[in-house]
Amino acid sequence: MPTALVTGSARGIGRALALALAADGFDIAIHYRSSRQDAETVAAEASRQGVRSTAFQADVTHPRQAHRLIEEVHRHFGRLDALVNNVGNYHLGPLAETTVSTWHEMFASNLHSTFYTCQHAVPLMRAQGGGRIINIGYSGAEILKARPAITAYAIAKTGVILYSKALAKSEAGNGITVNVISPGVMENSVTKPIQEIPMGRPGRLLELTAAARYLLSPEAGYLTGITIEVAGGWNL
Repeated sequence: MPTALVTGSARGIGRALALALAADGFDIAIHYRSSRQDAETVAAEASRQGVRSTAFQADVTHPRQAHRLIEEVHRHFGRLDALVNNVGNYHLGPLAETTVSTWHEMFASNLHSTFYTCQHAVPLMRAQGGGRIINIGYSGAEILKARPAITAYAIAKTGVILYSKALAKSEAGNGITVNVISPGVMENSVTKPIQEIPMGRPGRLLELTAAARYLLSPEAGYLTGITIEVAGGWNL
């Protein structure tokens, strides 16, 4: 069976992604930083779908731990066909009150962690003849618009998109696709400005996982370097 690693998959979007891919027949590596019990519960749920699933601990904001995570997953399952970078903390607050530690945390969790895991996963994917990478962005991150309440987060997510495009171009000849899924206001979002969404409702996790399932399907093998916004028309 193909193997997928979903970072930050003990809860929320990551959990939904992991279980959706398990339903599609992927052996699943569940990643967590501190939520061990939740991660093991998700791994057990995934296993009930007839696939192998194991929980792995790492703080992927540290390059050595991110490297260790990729190595452990590859050694355990024998291959790594898909990497979904879902880790990414969120900060909402006045720009003037943003601390240096919060600023660095937004970049470390959203952008740097994505770089660290990809840098170590790509050589393994090359060696096995290809692979798929999905990085989670943010709706509107491609628009250069002032977002004072989430400045650090928004900049980091724009960086994720630019990095993903560069990696997609670099690895296209090696059978590795790199794409971005950018959620808007989802059912589990911290804030829900429904009045700003043309569809008038938050997105369902099922709608977001559908995009990931497509990008990891055989039919999406010619898609790389794109961003799919699951946002109900938000930011148009």
